[in-house]
This record gives sequence, C-alpha cells and structure tokens, in this order.
Amino acid sequence: MSQIVRINVSGRDRPGITTALVAILGRYRVNVLDIDQAVIHNNLAWGMLVDVEPADANAADQPTENTDALFRELLFKAHELDLDIRFTPVSDTEYQAWCDAGGQSRHIITLLGTRMAAEQVSDVSSIISERGWNIASIQRISPRLPLSQPSSHKLAALELRIRGEQQSISDLRAACLSLSSKIDADIAIQEDNIWRRNRRLICFDMDSTLIQDEAIDLMAAAAGTGDQVAAITARAMNGEIDFRESFTQRLALLKGLPEQALATIDNEIQTTSGAEKLIRNLKRLGYKTAILSGGFTWFAERLQQRLGIDHVHANQLEIVDGVLTGKVIGDIVDEARKASLLQQIAEAEGVRLEQTIAVGDGANDIPMLSIAGLGIAFHAKPAVRAQAKNAFGTVGLDAILYLIGMREDELL
Repeated sequence: MSQIVRINVSGRDRPGITTALVAILGRYRVNVLDIDQAVIHNNLAWGMLVDVEPADANAADQPTENTDALFRELLFKAHELDLDIRFTPVSDTEYQAWCDAGGQSRHIITLLGTRMAAEQVSDVSSIISERGWNIASIQRISPRLPLSQPSSHKLAALELRIRGEQQSISDLRAACLSLSSKIDADIAIQEDNIWRRNRRLICFDMDSTLIQDEAIDLMAAAAGTGDQVAAITARAMNGEIDFRESFTQRLALLKGLPEQALATIDNEIQTTSGAEKLIRNLKRLGYKTAILSGGFTWFAERLQQRLGIDHVHANQLEIVDGVLTGKVIGDIVDEARKASLLQQIAEAEGVRLEQTIAVGDGANDIPMLSIAGLGIAFHAKPAVRAQAKNAFGTVGLDAILYLIGMREDELL
C-alpha cells in the first residue's frame, strides 16, 4: 500500500538543492503529487507532496524497507546540505480534502501602493479569512527597490492567489473596496481564469483618466465661464444629473470660444502618471487600445497621435468661421454609447468581452466598466467607486500591467 507524505525543506538557498533531493526520490517508487518553493532574501522554503509505494507491490499494509531507506537517505542529504527537513504523513481523508479544494473558485487579489506595510497585508488577509477564503500563495511582483529611493517613485505590489466559494465573491469585493480607501493602497480582484491571462483590448475614458485634466473645464476657463461649467461637470461625474443634459448645458457655455484657444489648451494638458508606460507595453504585447470619451475629438485625436492609440471615439465640436458654436456634430458619446462602442470594437477586433479592459473615472463610464472583462474605476468619484468591481486611487495607470500578469523586469 502506498503512503502519502508531505516533505518540507528550509535553509539557505543555493543552486542544486532541488536536483539533489529529487534525484533521491527518483531512485525510489515515488509519485510527485504537488511541489512548490519560495525564496525570501536567500532563504529557501521548499515543499513536496509525494506518494511512496512499497518496494514490493504485493507487500503487506505496513511500513516497508523502501520507505525507511528513502527517508533515511533524504535526511542524510539534507544534513550534508545544511538544510532542515521534515516529513509529515497525510491521511487519505486529508488528501481527498486537498483534491476537493481544487474545484473551488480561484481569484487573484493584487495589492498595490507606494509601500507595503505589514498592517496593510494583515488587513487584507483578515478580510479574506473572515469570509471563508484561503490564501494559496503570496508573491511580490514589484521590483526590489533601495530604501533610499523616494516613496513617491516606488510601486509596491503583492499578488495573493485565493480559493473559496464563488457566491461570497461580491461580499469580498465590497470589503476590499471599503478597505482600500482606509489603508492608502489599491486592491484589485480578478477571477483566475483563462481570460485574465488573455486580455486583448483596453478602452480608456480620456478626461481625468488618460489625461489629468477635464478639457471642457480648461475650455470654459478660456471662455470666461469656468465656474459655471465646473459646477455642472462635478454634478455630472457624481451621477447627480444626466450626462446628456449636463453636456448640452456645458457645451452651450463655450459658444464664441475661438478655435485657436484650443491649441493653447492642448499644450497645457498633461497625460496621467504611468499612461505612456502602460500604452508602450500594451502595444508591445499586441493589445488594441481605444479612447471612448465624452470629451472632444479635437483633443482625443492629438492624444491618439502622441500615445499611439488605435481607436478614438469622442464628440466633434462644431466650429464655424474659426469659432465654437456651442454644439457638436453627430451623436453625443454618452454612457450608453461608450458601452456600445466597446462592444463594437471588440467584435471588429475579434475579441470576446471577457478579454476587454475598461478604465474610467466618471458616472458615464459605469456601463462600459460593468460589461468589460476587467473594469477599473481610476481615481474615480465616490459614486463610481461604489459601483465598480475594481478601483484605483493610489497608483498610476501603469499599475494595470500588474493585473494582466506582467512583472517589473518584463516592462519597458
């Protein structure tokens, strides 16, 4: 009768440890059921679950010389390598429970911030355990940085793989979203499935997402109607009034603004932190990118040229004799239009909705965030954060790269 044993090894890491130990297992009738290892600051934690068969397949149900010899040889080798080794028998019941756990829902939690404080990790792990989820692994995915580097230039990221019951995921998301606003860190949750590793299209809102500004507010300032437009913008982004109504009101307040003022405004606009790094790496990976904006093509098309965006959909200003009329040409790009455009672009590019990412900050972004495979409310208003599955308020746009499985040493 075979015997299931968990082998745990720890000690100073160096090349050849796994080779030496597994070579011994290979000389015996050992089936490897599971294996994992981690190295933290040159210290190794190595584990293997094995099925040890007796030397004689017809042997009685009792310890055999084969098993004793295996453990003895492993002990001697561990001592030679200055390692600690421990053997733990695993019952059939325990093993079956381990197998059954493999069918549980799997999710990935990514913890992102400018530092990784112990209390942050503690708070997240408490939320996970309190809701019946189990942490399968934890891994740092951000770079190793010297302590002397300014915190404003740091990005710390941890990836936690968890298992649990799918029906409790909504509660877990809500708890993590609430916690993120209290601990100066962002917490993203994704299902660990094939689509998470196979995203292909990312759609961005423009104002206060890809760029730091609200272009319409800058235009209003130039037109002398800044306070009026800003007040309407704030109400619209918080979901207090309908986007179409607010857009029409704000646009009318721009009537008479000279077109030449737009070039000056465009020179003032700054891209959001991490935007260029994000787009550069997405293009390298073959992603398609799109701007879906309730703003204006005048600015969106120039941003498209600077960043290398594939698709742009925004509102076209009506300009007559070099002056804005306070109207747009064609349909207004509102919340419903954004969601519809995301679907259309995905279909045209041969991409499933599960393979899409949407990023935005305003209430008019909620529909597209909801239908995308991964929706991210970026530095969003409270009403938007409350409805989003994931929200970033601490880090830059380039942190999205960690959510699609990239590591710092793979980035350009």
